[in-house]
Amino acid sequence: MGMDIKQIQDLIKFVSKSGVNEVSIEEKDFKITIKTAQEPTYVTATLPAPAPAAPVAAPVSAAPVVSSPAPANLATTDESKYITIKSPMIGTFYRSSSPDKPSFVNVGDEIVEGQVLCIIEAMKLFNEIESEVSGKIVKVLVDNSQPVEYDQPLFLVEPA
Repeated sequence: MGMDIKQIQDLIKFVSKSGVNEVSIEEKDFKITIKTAQEPTYVTATLPAPAPAAPVAAPVSAAPVVSSPAPANLATTDESKYITIKSPMIGTFYRSSSPDKPSFVNVGDEIVEGQVLCIIEAMKLFNEIESEVSGKIVKVLVDNSQPVEYDQPLFLVEPA
């Protein structure tokens, strides 16, 4: 059925981590080119017709994207009491205001309403994302400098 948005995002993450400048994949009815610079990653995709998504030949050195171990520390039934803070926009997620600054928040931090939790950069604009709740950060669901979708969960908060 062609590549879905998740595969494309994974590909972008892989390309940006691997330090390659450009990757093109061409199937018979679809083509995608990902170019990275030090600036934001640009993606041009033409998807005229569904085509089987071929597995991307990745160098063995590319470590699989490991978010965090399965919620062993959180009983799954428990997650309902947590509040999920979601991304209000599409962009790139940053945990701190610049690479040499500490993260705005870490797991275990107490947060208050209106506190800046992260920055989402969209088209060169850095948007500070403030918490709508007070509580404690239980989990950070996105790695620093990863692309995020609108409404994608970013943080899990135990309400105060």
